[in-house]
Amino acid sequence: MMVFALQNYTDVFKALSDETRLRLLYLLTTAKKELCCCELTDSLEEPLYNVSRQLKILKNAELVVSRKEGKWVYFSLTKNRDAFTKGIFNTIASLPHTDRMKKDQENLKEILLMREEGKCLHGVLKKTSFKTKKMSPH
Repeated sequence: MMVFALQNYTDVFKALSDETRLRLLYLLTTAKKELCCCELTDSLEEPLYNVSRQLKILKNAELVVSRKEGKWVYFSLTKNRDAFTKGIFNTIASLPHTDRMKKDQENLKEILLMREEGKCLHGVLKKTSFKTKKMSPH
C-alpha cells in the first residue's frame, strides 16, 4: 500500500489537469493491459515527444509505471494502489465517452491488432490524416 505525503496528492492533481494525460490514463484504464509508448502515440494521434513528456509526468506522479523491453517502452497503471489511487482510476474509467476518447479507443483497437505474440513490433506509424491535420495552415 502506498502512503502519500501531501505533495504527492498535489502532484497527482496537477498530472490530472491536462487533456492529453487524461486521455492517456483513459486508454490505460480501459485497455487493462500495458501499452507501448508508440501505441499510445498512434492512438492519440499526437507527436511522440508530447506523449513521452506527458507519460513522464504521469510516472513522476506515480500513476503509471514503465517497463523497457528491447527498444520498446511499455506503460501500465501503477500496481501499488491505495484507496485514493483506485478512486482516481475508477473515476477516469467512468468519464463520459467524448468523441475524441472514442476515436482514441478506435485507434488503439486497430493498433493492437498489429501486435505479434502480444508485443508491439511496429514503432510509431505516421498516419496520413494526422500529418495533414497537423500541417494544415488554419
